[in-house]
Amino acid sequence: MSVFPPAIFLMGPTASGKTAVAVELARHLPVEIISVDSALVYRDMNIGTAKPDAATLAAAPHHLIDIMAPTAVYSAAAFRTDALRLMQDITARGNIPLLAGGTMLYFRALRFGLSDLPQADAAVRAEIEEQAARLGWPRMHEELVSLDPETAARLKPNDSQRIQRALEIYRISGQPMTALLALQQKYQLPYKLIPLALLPSERKQLHERIATRFADMLKLGLLDELQELKKKYALHGDMASMRCVGYRQAWQYLAGDIDKTALLEQGIAATRQLAKRQLTWLRGMPDNIEFDCLARDLNLQVLAAVRERL
Repeated sequence: MSVFPPAIFLMGPTASGKTAVAVELARHLPVEIISVDSALVYRDMNIGTAKPDAATLAAAPHHLIDIMAPTAVYSAAAFRTDALRLMQDITARGNIPLLAGGTMLYFRALRFGLSDLPQADAAVRAEIEEQAARLGWPRMHEELVSLDPETAARLKPNDSQRIQRALEIYRISGQPMTALLALQQKYQLPYKLIPLALLPSERKQLHERIATRFADMLKLGLLDELQELKKKYALHGDMASMRCVGYRQAWQYLAGDIDKTALLEQGIAATRQLAKRQLTWLRGMPDNIEFDCLARDLNLQVLAAVRERL
């Protein structure tokens, strides 16, 4: 038997029904929900993030929602620090931490720890950006292939942010990021973990949910919400908050770069790609207890599985 207190991970791709399951668990068990979502941390970004409404949050409060302005940056390291503190507080109150969301990098950082990678260096970044401006990011990706082929294989040639970081790490440390990650010390999360994964038995049905949800976001006023955000905050399109799926496409529409049809099509396509990445992450995580997120009795299945393991 584990001497550690229990903690529940509720993971799944976008539109898999995680919030509804978390709220149902909160109705029956002494859990406190911690949001694991890199977009829900931002205040006033409600429609495009599918943030739980006021009634839902009143019935089942979530930690780590609306904790910063859209101009700020939130990292996996910051999440891990915040989540560990909250989990300790929740356990001390005699409750069970329920971590629910779709930002798989955050789950991984919490479960397995973070590697000791070098801090950002403004001078090195400026040098890389200057080179990229002259040569283009595909050429910078070719350089990364020669220095760190494993990392490069995971990145697209135009993934400027991640290519820049991988090159920066190499130029600062003299070692590829892959090698530094391999040196990461073994870390054990001090909780008896119950990892739940909501997965679609039919990808097509998940895609239909995604299409319906994005269309509904537009009807609910996603464009108006972004207009208000731009008025309230000094936003620009390269900010982390504005790189969120949905907001990026809405920004492009308001800038006149795409039309209404392209906004809908690209928003749906980007959300599907997000779901695909989330499912890839989930397949690489061990020991998950899997459920069909399309099952009509999903809530009952999950509740029974959790009760069995507590």
